[in-house]
Amino acid sequence: MKKLYLDDLRPIPTDFVGLRSYTDFVAYITQNGLPNFISFDHDLGLEESGFDCAKWLVNYCLDKKKELPEFTIHSQNPVGKQNIESLLNNFKKRNDRTILQE
Repeated sequence: MKKLYLDDLRPIPTDFVGLRSYTDFVAYITQNGLPNFISFDHDLGLEESGFDCAKWLVNYCLDKKKELPEFTIHSQNPVGKQNIESLLNNFKKRNDRTILQE
């Protein structure tokens, strides 16, 4: 089971692949495909965010016609956490409805 942990500062938990930036996130998924699970941080330094990664992930899933992996958001930034959760949950609900209609 492939599990990703996106965070620029925290130690990487055992059994996770650690990614420290948007560039790492995009490169890993592009080269290895979707993981089974992703744990998101929101703040990834000054220029990047976990929200940017989540937006890229949604577009990747749309382009490749893939289901969103399971996820959690471990960020301590409450607004950032809510933004990522809302984006991913709304995409998941949209896809669930589309699958039901087919």
